[in-house]
Amino acid sequence: MATATAAAPPSTSSSSLLRRSLPPKFPAAPCLAPPRCRARLRTACQVAVSSDVSPPPDVADEEASAAPKIGKRVRVTAPVRVYHVPKAPDLNLRGMEGVVKQYVGVWKGKRITANRPFRVEFELKLDGQDKPVRFLVHLREDELEFV
Repeated sequence: MATATAAAPPSTSSSSLLRRSLPPKFPAAPCLAPPRCRARLRTACQVAVSSDVSPPPDVADEEASAAPKIGKRVRVTAPVRVYHVPKAPDLNLRGMEGVVKQYVGVWKGKRITANRPFRVEFELKLDGQDKPVRFLVHLREDELEFV
């Protein structure tokens, strides 16, 4: 390992700087970062690549309990308002029925902090349109009633 030490002039009160050159662990494309940032970037990449986190055992149970709910029809029981439907702004979903499309509380075997983990697809018939408007909404389980 090669080290280079640069001392500050005696007139200043700064301490000496120590800079290490780390050997590359993985072959990579040339770094375009300034020279003072390259060592830090290389260290961050090595840490991110070499970390291995195993999922907790209850994640599989959570996924297994949510799997039968996917594809089921549900009715919204809570007063939920959505504003992202372009043809029907300020839409109240209470009483509407839809289909659960996905459970997003677990992603790639890891639990994520989805506060509304069920993706539900709704169809809304509007006056003057032949096709119904389809839209997705994320909801909690306590806002739904399985039909």
